[in-house]
Amino acid sequence: MINGKKIVVVMPAYNAEKTLEQTYNEIPFDIVDDVILTDDFSKDQTVQKARELGIREVIIHQKNKGYGGNQKSCYNRALELGADIVVMVHPDYQYTPLLIHSMAYMLANNVYPVALASRILGKGALRGGMPLIKYISNRFLTFFENLLLNQKLSEYHTGFRAFSADVLRRINYNANSDDFIFDNEMLAQIFYSGYEIGEMTCPTKYFKEASSINLRRSTKYGFGVLDVAVKYRLCKWGLMKSRLFS
Repeated sequence: MINGKKIVVVMPAYNAEKTLEQTYNEIPFDIVDDVILTDDFSKDQTVQKARELGIREVIIHQKNKGYGGNQKSCYNRALELGADIVVMVHPDYQYTPLLIHSMAYMLANNVYPVALASRILGKGALRGGMPLIKYISNRFLTFFENLLLNQKLSEYHTGFRAFSADVLRRINYNANSDDFIFDNEMLAQIFYSGYEIGEMTCPTKYFKEASSINLRRSTKYGFGVLDVAVKYRLCKWGLMKSRLFS
């Protein structure tokens, strides 16, 4: 805990057997109270590895629900456990959990209700091996989103995030997509509800075992991002209604 606030780390997992232990070993248990791993019907031994590591809260999907569906299970269970702060860490070790301290303290001290670890602040993305085409796409999509959402985030696409329980209870994240666009829908909902989001720089690693999506799904994700941003602006202007912002 920090300042009496319970901190729960959630890990949405899919085929993370090879990287889970390295990720788990860097979680700062001096402040983290619980860890939840949700396995999205992995084809490897992710669940067995989680149990070997002593993770008590392991949720097993009997079919693949998708990246967004996996996160929904994580957040729902974290709130059931009485979390005050929920930190999402991908178990593929693309981001280091050593930064959980810094992110959690921003929320526990009421500086921000949401914190993102940005690969774009500084030079962490390209230095860590982010493909140039992904970097350029990230920059374009982020510019477009900032324009329509009237914000100034350095990126909307990081998978390392911390949320206060109040924010999770306020936004209707269970109405979001079960696919990768879930992340962007969630941030748009947070801004729509009037919350601010803090950022901190973080290194990142791209390697064989780190999660990635192919060109077809990346293209679908990119158009999804544009769609969310346009819907946000139209809803703000009162020109349409959307289940995301109800």
